[in-house]
Amino acid sequence: MTKTDIIEKAKELINAPSCYAGLKNVANDWIKAVGTADEKDAAEKFIAELEADVQPIDEVIGLFSSDAGKKIVGEEAAANMVAHFKEVKAKGGKWCDCPACTPGRVILDNKSVIL
Repeated sequence: MTKTDIIEKAKELINAPSCYAGLKNVANDWIKAVGTADEKDAAEKFIAELEADVQPIDEVIGLFSSDAGKKIVGEEAAANMVAHFKEVKAKGGKWCDCPACTPGRVILDNKSVIL
């Protein structure tokens, strides 16, 4: 994977409806810093934020099984999400597969490219 590939994954993450504003900002900051003296610092911040935000499947199942998770998305949506994530886990998935976490995980798996 090249830095250009990582930039594309970062843009995919930024455009994901499940990506929260803080992660979008850090990702955008890194993209803007590529090729500048600030690139390494921005990359380190981006990776640190991804490590905090890309969730293991058991954490996501726990969240949406909880009252707090049900309050976030509603009881029916939470139940559907739990069923989905349990299916992902049963198939060997270890990480959240939402539209933000999926490219985020790819970036983390290739972080040496940008660090």
